[in-house]
Amino acid sequence: MAGNKIEEYDVVICGSGSAGLCAAAYLARCGLSCKVIEARDGPLKMGQADGVQCRTVEIMESFGMADDLLRESYHVLEDVFWSRAEGGKLVRTRVTGDTAKGLSHMPHVIINQARLHEYLLDGMKRWHGQEVEYGKTVVDVKVDEDAAAADPESYAVTITYLSHGETQTIRSRYVLGCDGAHSTVRRSLGYKMVGDSTDAVWGVMDIHPVTDFPDIRKKAILRTASTAVLIIPREGGSLVRFYIELSHGTTPSEVTLKNLQSAAQEAFHPYKLEFPATIWWSAYYIGQRHADFFSKDNRVFLTGDACHTHSPKAGQGMNTSLQDGYNIGWKLAAVLRKQVSPNLLRTYNLEREVVAIDLIKFDRKFAAALSAKSKEDFADFFVKSGRYTAGLTKRYDQSEITNISGSTASLARGLDVGMRFPSTQVVRFCDAKPVQLAQALPADGRWRIVAFPGDIQAAETIPRLEKLASYLTGGGPIATFTGAGEDVDSFIETIVVLYGERLKLEQEQIPDYFWPVTGKYRIRDLHKVYVDEESYNNGHGHAYEFYGVDAKAGAVAIIRPDQHVSLVSSVDELKAIGDFFAGFALPREPEK
Repeated sequence: MAGNKIEEYDVVICGSGSAGLCAAAYLARCGLSCKVIEARDGPLKMGQADGVQCRTVEIMESFGMADDLLRESYHVLEDVFWSRAEGGKLVRTRVTGDTAKGLSHMPHVIINQARLHEYLLDGMKRWHGQEVEYGKTVVDVKVDEDAAAADPESYAVTITYLSHGETQTIRSRYVLGCDGAHSTVRRSLGYKMVGDSTDAVWGVMDIHPVTDFPDIRKKAILRTASTAVLIIPREGGSLVRFYIELSHGTTPSEVTLKNLQSAAQEAFHPYKLEFPATIWWSAYYIGQRHADFFSKDNRVFLTGDACHTHSPKAGQGMNTSLQDGYNIGWKLAAVLRKQVSPNLLRTYNLEREVVAIDLIKFDRKFAAALSAKSKEDFADFFVKSGRYTAGLTKRYDQSEITNISGSTASLARGLDVGMRFPSTQVVRFCDAKPVQLAQALPADGRWRIVAFPGDIQAAETIPRLEKLASYLTGGGPIATFTGAGEDVDSFIETIVVLYGERLKLEQEQIPDYFWPVTGKYRIRDLHKVYVDEESYNNGHGHAYEFYGVDAKAGAVAIIRPDQHVSLVSSVDELKAIGDFFAGFALPREPEK
């Protein structure tokens, strides 16, 4: 730091947990830098979280990280339930598939949280040279409210932290408090956690067990009169994680590894259970609480455990935290790129606070069901809540970026405005490759207009596309909100999904706008047009049916940079598209 000048940053992220790294990764993917400070001396080595729900795998896919994750992780395919029968015998009471068919094209997987962080750290560095500064402990965060209100460009937040024993001070336009359940950022703002005053105590062990228990390589829920054990097979073949509910009145600091081993052996009896290797173990309090406020002056935003804590039973903590970072990450990127007003950031509270409160309500129900006397009660609840635990029930409310009231839901009955855009297989027009449509929606900060113009052979289809292209580029949102000298798809990209026989259409019949000249080498991008058709070797051909779109009527869906559906409207009445973007996007300087 030269002289007395205080360094200034657009974004400072306090904490490198799942939320902080996901937000930093999104910013880096959009070519934006931030300062990430972390109290630990280095990256996380062994995390308490391990379950990666379907929606989180979809998010990792949007970052281009799913292949490694799917290869390395344990795939949860079946859940089993065990209880004590009369006479004390331990019996299997139910077997069910882990994820209902059709919920997602991605599975529920298990991998150590530290490894998930490695993917995000690698992406940050690869995309924009972004790294984490370790050994820096936040001491205080203050917002200059007058400066924040007067000038949206001001560096209105002051952050004080310790680095190698020395006090450092920096300023930032925006700060993310991603520093965990004991968040200094939250305390600095004077915010409190509200919720249960009684904390449950859980123990956790990562072990290589020697056992004759038949379901040790399946996700299993084992309940006895005295305890509950969640058995989570881990990646690698023999590693298993046990979550063990400890008795009320237990103090985590007094729990020993022997206590956890004895509790597990008692629960497994009469099956043998030995512990030749314990990789990691811990015991900790878990309360069901949320912060009374999630942001300050639209400048400081709390994420993850800093604003919501809950039990590990339902496997939601890391996932919800990472999705907090995903939500605020794309919004900050859009603001810093001057594509949208800073007022858009207010939707973080609108969307994620509701998610956190709903999660805490769900966690209470989950805990009550787990403790229910009837062994069937919990199994029924678990199966019925599968969509929630997969992360696929989050519906964002009406806002400037989620137009539920202005949508025509009947045009795409398979889409729910406010929820994430589900994926199904389509065939790419240019090379006949069968792909998941989600692959056309990477997390790079762009909005997508997904057009379903109808049957390739119908007389109205190509004129529909010509009309759409003419509107978007001739005074519509592409012309209005794309900056001078930028590629035509730099802010809003249009994806076309046609219906029918691909070979009945030639590339040159498709309007130029849908295969534009872009990029460094000014080459036509042929990867924006898809067909609802059976592939040569992978079947399918039911996308219009999947999305509930009539091939004659067609539809248009606007998809946010986080893959949530913003609007469903007619492919023939295009003004709704322009009106939607005019509600939040900033007009760009025309090319001179």
